[in-house]
Amino acid sequence: MNLRRLFAIVMKELRQMRRDRITLAMIVGIPVMQLVLFGYAINLNLRGLDTGIADLSNTAASRALVMDMAATGVIDPAVSATSPQQLMEGLRRGEISIGVVIPPDFERRRFEGREAVQVLVDGSDTVVQSAAVQLAQLPLDTQPRTNASTAGAVGQTGPGQVSVVSFYNPQRRSAINIVPGLIGVILTMTMVLFTGVAIVRERERGNMELLIATPLSSSELMIGKVLPYAAIGLIQTTVILVLGVWLFDVPIRGSLLDVYLAAVLLILANLTLGLLISTKAQSQFQAMQMTFFVFLPSILLSGFMFPFAGMPKVVQWLAEILPLTHFLRLIRGIMLRGAGLFELWPDVLALLAFIMVMMTLAISRFRKRLD
Repeated sequence: MNLRRLFAIVMKELRQMRRDRITLAMIVGIPVMQLVLFGYAINLNLRGLDTGIADLSNTAASRALVMDMAATGVIDPAVSATSPQQLMEGLRRGEISIGVVIPPDFERRRFEGREAVQVLVDGSDTVVQSAAVQLAQLPLDTQPRTNASTAGAVGQTGPGQVSVVSFYNPQRRSAINIVPGLIGVILTMTMVLFTGVAIVRERERGNMELLIATPLSSSELMIGKVLPYAAIGLIQTTVILVLGVWLFDVPIRGSLLDVYLAAVLLILANLTLGLLISTKAQSQFQAMQMTFFVFLPSILLSGFMFPFAGMPKVVQWLAEILPLTHFLRLIRGIMLRGAGLFELWPDVLALLAFIMVMMTLAISRFRKRLD
């Protein structure tokens, strides 16, 4: 082995790597991204869950109980309701994660040691269920509080007067939570990758010359690139749904049409994002590298692997940009809670806006020429 020739090859690779800014970004960016996401953004201890309160007793003791629950940091009383039915509607639409029902005879129940408070939980997220269980351990004062100085001397009952009722997944089966999310994860991974190499592949195979000679406009070419992959995405969605129902008994409580419409929105969002990447990348390998920068944050920040509510607010704002974040809310709301697509309109509008912005940028960046 000639060390001089070996050294020449090593230097050639280093120079080539230095000119490839995408590779340089991955060398530094991937460790930094993973360190920040896992060390700062990922948090399994949920805090500040949006909660609806139906205080039908409306006494000093019931208000003190709500304050005690809020003091745990687990819940954030965001909605006031007048009946348990309103809380159920809020859970179904995804507006709240937890509902607290305090009955009119709250005072008598707590003095008699009976169940005095009911906590309603959106069980489609098993992590939220686990967080809500902490509220069931909260003891209730057996006497009304008069002031802060006497609060510590008041006798207390043991845990058990606060019950937790889980809806949509009372058995806490992880497959019910994971399988709907897998639709989004698989579509994100495949759709962005497929279209991320679409335009680059035309250049590398020499087909761009033929496309330049055609009377196609840039928008016609880009949309024509998207539509075949949209059909592939629907096939993938069907395969996941059939296997999920057959193998894991995952329910589809909402409209099947709404499920496919939500899938179409995610497919188009990912395809337009992939087209934008394709107009920027210089090679198929570079397009795959850029796709990785999209896929990793989508998996970690969307709420698929780690609870969305446990992330810092800054990270939540960043996650709102990702299409997968909104799709997970849609698909879990439709399949597990039986919500309608129009009831989840904020996430529908977010996906539509993302599609329009990405498609506009992709068309504006694409030029029918070889340079």
